[in-house]
Amino acid sequence: MPCLRLDPVLPSPLAPAAAGDPSQLLPAREQMAFTLGFHIVLVPFGVALTTLMLIANYRALRYGDRTALLLARRWSKVAAVLFAVGAVSGTVLSFELGILWPGLMRRYGAAFGFPFAIEGLFFFLEAIFVSVYIYGWDRLPPWAHFWSGVPVTLSGIGGTFSVVAANGWMNQPGGITVRDGKVVNVDPARVFFNGAFWYEALHMLLAAYIVAGFAVAGVYAAGMLRGRLDRYHRSGFLTGFCVAAVAMPLQIFVGDLIARQVFDEEPRKFAALELLPRTGTHVPETLLGVMVNGEDRYGLKIPDGASLLAGFRPSTRIEGIDAIPPGQRPDDATVSVVHLAFDVMVGTAFLLLGLALWFGWLYWRRREVPTGRWFLRCAAISGLLAVVCLESGWVVTEVGRQPWTVVGLLFTRDAVATQGNLWPFFAAALAIYAAVAVGAFLVVRGMQRRWRATDDAGGEVPYGPVGPPDRAGTPREPSR
Repeated sequence: MPCLRLDPVLPSPLAPAAAGDPSQLLPAREQMAFTLGFHIVLVPFGVALTTLMLIANYRALRYGDRTALLLARRWSKVAAVLFAVGAVSGTVLSFELGILWPGLMRRYGAAFGFPFAIEGLFFFLEAIFVSVYIYGWDRLPPWAHFWSGVPVTLSGIGGTFSVVAANGWMNQPGGITVRDGKVVNVDPARVFFNGAFWYEALHMLLAAYIVAGFAVAGVYAAGMLRGRLDRYHRSGFLTGFCVAAVAMPLQIFVGDLIARQVFDEEPRKFAALELLPRTGTHVPETLLGVMVNGEDRYGLKIPDGASLLAGFRPSTRIEGIDAIPPGQRPDDATVSVVHLAFDVMVGTAFLLLGLALWFGWLYWRRREVPTGRWFLRCAAISGLLAVVCLESGWVVTEVGRQPWTVVGLLFTRDAVATQGNLWPFFAAALAIYAAVAVGAFLVVRGMQRRWRATDDAGGEVPYGPVGPPDRAGTPREPSR
C-alpha cells in the first residue's frame, strides 16, 4: 500500500473485530447494493451517450447529414433526462455514505472524501454545459453549439474517474498517514491516483461506451425488426453499434490485464474469482460452481487454466481462501457470488465480442447494415446483455472486497451505522428510485411517441446544411 503509514505502537487495524455482525449491516449493504446498482446503469449514458450525440452532431455539420443532426438533437434530450435521474440517484448516494457508513467517513473521510469533492466540481460543470447545449438548439451558431457540448462529455469522464478513484482507494488504500486510529496526513495525488486507479478507470470508461453503444443500437435494431429500415434507423444503429464494437475487443484485452493485476495486488479477491479453496499450483479454471462448506462444488474445471491465465505457466502458484486469516475470510456465500458474477461478466463480454465480430463479417461481405432477422434480434438485446455485464463487474468489485470496506484498514462491520433502524430508510429509497425510474420512462416514452408522429409528418431539424422547408415546400437556406 504506497504511502500508507501506521504508528507501529498502536493496535493494528488488521486485527479482527469482535465476533458477530451489527444488526444494521444487512439493511445497509442491501440498500447500498440497490442504489449503486441503479446509479451505475446511468453512468454510461452521462459519459458515452453524449459522445454519440457529438459524433452525430459533427457528422451533420461536416458532411451535411440532416438525419445525423436529427439524431443528435433527440439524443441530447434523452441524455438530459438521464442526467436529471442521475442527479437524484447520486444525491441519495451521497447522503447514504454518511447515514449508512459513519465509521468510514469518521475514520477515513479526509482521504475518501477528496475524490468525491472533485466529482462534485465535474458534476456542476457538466450540469452547466448540458443546459447550454440543450438551450443552444436554434439559438447558437452550429459550430459554437457543437463545441458547447464537448465539455459535457469531458466533465462526465472526469466525474466518473473521480468516483472510480474513490473506489480504487478502498481496494488499494494509500496516500495517508494514520496515528491513534485517525488520518493525520493526506497526500491528495496519491489518494486519487492510487494503485488501482488507472486500470479501474480505463475499464469503466470502456464499459460506458459498450453499454451506451449497444443500448442505443438495440433501440434502432428493434425498430428495424418492425420494418423501419429507413436511413434514420440505420444511422442510429450504426453510430451506437460501431462505437461499442470498437470498444469491445479493447475491453477484453484490458480485462485480461486487470485479472493479472488483481492476482498480483489483491490475491484474496483473485481466490474468490477462481473459486479456489486451497493454495496451490496447476490450478484449474473453474466455470460456474459454488463454494459449499469450504469446498468448490458443481463447477466445470479446465486443467491448469487459472495458473496459465495468471502467470502463463502451469506451475504458477495461486493463493487460495485458506491463505486468508480466519477473522478476515469471506464466507461461502460471498465467494460464490463473486465467482458467479465474474463468470457472468466474462461470458456476456465474449457474447458481445462475438456479436461485434459477426457484424464486422456481415458488413465486410455486403458493405451495408446487416438486416438479417437473427442478427437484429441479437442486436436488439445487446444493450440488456451489456447492462448485465456491467452490473456483474460491479458486483465483482464491491462484493469481492468483503469483509473489508477499506482493504486492510476497516472492516465493513466496523463502518456501518449502529443506531436506529435502517429498514425504513431502505424502503424510502426504494420508493424514491421507483418514482424516478417510472417518471423517466414515461418522459422518454412520450418523447419517442412524439418523434414518431413527427417522422410520419416529415421531421424537421433545428439547423444545418439543409433547413426545414417553408410553407410552399421549398427548402430554406441553413440557419447560422
